[in-house]
Amino acid sequence: MSIRSADLERVRRLPLFVSIADEVFARLAAGAFLQRFPAGADLLAEGDPVDFLYVLLDGSVELSGTWNDKETTLAVLGPVSTFILAAVILDAPATMNARTVGRSDILMIPGAALRRELEEDVRFASAVALELSGCYQGVVRAIKNQKLRGGVERLANYLLAQRSRQGSDATLTLPYEKRFIASLLGMTPENLSRAFASLADYGVEVDGPHVTISRPVALERLAKPDPLIDKHLPSDITLISKPDRERSQTLETYRPPRP
Repeated sequence: MSIRSADLERVRRLPLFVSIADEVFARLAAGAFLQRFPAGADLLAEGDPVDFLYVLLDGSVELSGTWNDKETTLAVLGPVSTFILAAVILDAPATMNARTVGRSDILMIPGAALRRELEEDVRFASAVALELSGCYQGVVRAIKNQKLRGGVERLANYLLAQRSRQGSDATLTLPYEKRFIASLLGMTPENLSRAFASLADYGVEVDGPHVTISRPVALERLAKPDPLIDKHLPSDITLISKPDRERSQTLETYRPPRP
């Protein structure tokens, strides 16, 4: 597919590219191409060489990992977002699988061009460092969430985060299928169902993809959200990068009381 100028402008506004010179971006875009994938298309498998940086323009992509015939969802991405940046910079094999969830338009930027500009352009190198630093912070949060909390607590915090992002109304809509949410939270679908049932005592009612939280204070007391793990961001904050996520919330918000 031909690349529309509007698509390039959307990519240009990403923090990874917004600060670099026009000529640097032009060189990166010169070898790029746009592809449309159907739902369920395998983009990458673990161990594959990574020749391109992927930029999701439309649709959604699941990142997953496998071991011993088991598979887990690591993230579900929406537009506009990049993925597989670390493997591209390292010129290393992919450590994740990537698969489209719905029909998706993806811009593919040659990895060799990215590595060349990284070595030659200070502003681009700084932008890459910020992006990877934000990703690292996100991974630390996810590990702490998995290791320090039980499944019910993880689900409670996930629902509070979604409630905040969707405007703090009583009823929210789950952004993904429940099987994805279960995997993201390190749970089986059966455990997720039991966790939802446990939250009924805290005012949580489930109707398909819609969740009503009638007692948010009670749910917060159970969840004990912490800014060093969670990002319960308000709906009026636009998140387009990992660095934005890490900078957009003060430590005072949701900080647990000291003993």
